Amino acid sequence: MNVEQKYQKWLNSSLPNDLHAQLESMNEKEVFDAFYTDLEFGTAGLRGVLGPGSNRLNIYVVRKATVGFAKYLIENVKNAKERGVVISHDNRLYSREFTLETAKVFSSFGIKSYIFDDLRPTPELSFAVRKLKAAGGVMITASHNPKEYNGYKVYDEEGCQLTPNKINPLVEIINSLGDEIDITYGDSEVKGEIVTLNSDVDEDYVKHVLSIQINKDLKKDDLKIVFSPQHGTSLERAKELFGILGYQVTYVEEQCTHDPLFSNTSSPNPELPEAFDLSLEYAKKVDADLIISTDPDADRLGIVFKDRNGEYQLYTGNQTGGLLLYYILGEKSKKGLLKPNSVVFDTVVTSTLGQKVCAHFNVEVESVLTGFKFIGEKIYRYELSGEKHFEFGYEESYGYLIAPFVRDKDSLQAIVMVAEMVNYFLKQGKTLDVVLDELMDIVGYHSDELYSIYFHGAQGKETIKQIMNKLRSHPLKELCGIKVSSYDDYKLLVNKDLEGNVLKKYNLPQTNLLKFYFEDGSTIAIRPSGTEPKCKFYLGSVSKTKEGNIGKNKRLYSALKKYLNIE
Repeated sequence: MNVEQKYQKWLNSSLPNDLHAQLESMNEKEVFDAFYTDLEFGTAGLRGVLGPGSNRLNIYVVRKATVGFAKYLIENVKNAKERGVVISHDNRLYSREFTLETAKVFSSFGIKSYIFDDLRPTPELSFAVRKLKAAGGVMITASHNPKEYNGYKVYDEEGCQLTPNKINPLVEIINSLGDEIDITYGDSEVKGEIVTLNSDVDEDYVKHVLSIQINKDLKKDDLKIVFSPQHGTSLERAKELFGILGYQVTYVEEQCTHDPLFSNTSSPNPELPEAFDLSLEYAKKVDADLIISTDPDADRLGIVFKDRNGEYQLYTGNQTGGLLLYYILGEKSKKGLLKPNSVVFDTVVTSTLGQKVCAHFNVEVESVLTGFKFIGEKIYRYELSGEKHFEFGYEESYGYLIAPFVRDKDSLQAIVMVAEMVNYFLKQGKTLDVVLDELMDIVGYHSDELYSIYFHGAQGKETIKQIMNKLRSHPLKELCGIKVSSYDDYKLLVNKDLEGNVLKKYNLPQTNLLKFYFEDGSTIAIRPSGTEPKCKFYLGSVSKTKEGNIGKNKRLYSALKKYLNIE
């Protein structure tokens, strides 16, 4: 069917009133964008703008995905019906409705569902899958995306998001089902039970999070923290943790409501400075040492801290991750807790800062593709083999995991460890900027920035394709007078020199990502987002001095945009 035919089919179907009204109000461009393709699984499952259409997220697309996942589980996971699926959701529009619809579909296939009485964080969903020995999990969330979005993330029996070897057969099943508007439930004679979980999961999860402390006897009531859940799921668990730990915490009350419209935040994404606008007002009033903010589904965490000059600084995910590594590995080393087979996981677009910290402590680093599921997969493999011992995993996109009882990034664990780290250094008379300078005196001065350019609609996809094609056919040779030494192409899984000779091969899943290595240690990685219509540019400059690194990323990015002829 063409776009117009699909549109008319939806228009003439028996839809909920809100979806029907939206269809009738669409202009020609909106109709095209909503129906020209099907919403695809990306690095984190389904994620899309809410509304009617095959390229939007709605109850019909959710139903189709769930029918596909039910069939996949029955075919691939032993005793899937009896073991069941855990389902959770965030505060977004239609999240509860999608949760209940998902449970109904599983029930129609004879699969048990575990649902919470209300919203819960993504990491707790991962924990619950493992605790209950379920066959899989579903999290209804669009993570840090704007309010117009929602999403559908799928988890395996290890509480890990599905990796390509599992996603690909699932997608094949989903694609075989036909139009989402025609999807019907399963027809199992024995319906699957729908069980509402009690507080046992919450209590056990909090207990596990508290167990990650290294210096748990540090005096805590003199550390002043401002906290915001960005209207999302971290509030209840964070309050429990802070209450038990005993920190002085001021909550950003306007952002402590589970508001699906995110009415009181400039952005629910803690990667962006504007997410901290209101928190900063609170911090200045109470003279806080630290601001902590999570994204709505509580897998990401961002921090702002008061520096040596009394000014508030926002740190990137790479800076926070590097400091956490410096603290965790340093303290465990002092206490004799570092195992000889310890390993840290980062991603191929993460700053080299963390790798140099690990080298300082003689700890191995393994880099995986973007997506925490690849870290979760590594944890599982090494847990089975006993070959290596997990110490820490992180992404540059503000995701951290300290202990592997969760198999996804976990902002609640990060809350506990970040607060402990800041408290520890302050008691030594050091703010985080002082600690970071000390660290970079050892490993070199690193600065990282992520730039994203949105390219909306069908034309946007074509523009992103052209960017990647140009970089492959005419690879960067230099920028700002700094020569490129080699580059990675993760579609071909090779590292090449500028003459095109293969220097190294990678044993990783294929992905559309390029990474350029400069002779001075700086890096640039480029990849299309797997969750939004944008292209991401990861700039990581390295210099011998702090002064030499000032403004370097901006100069490199400006030169790159000129090379690509984009704004």
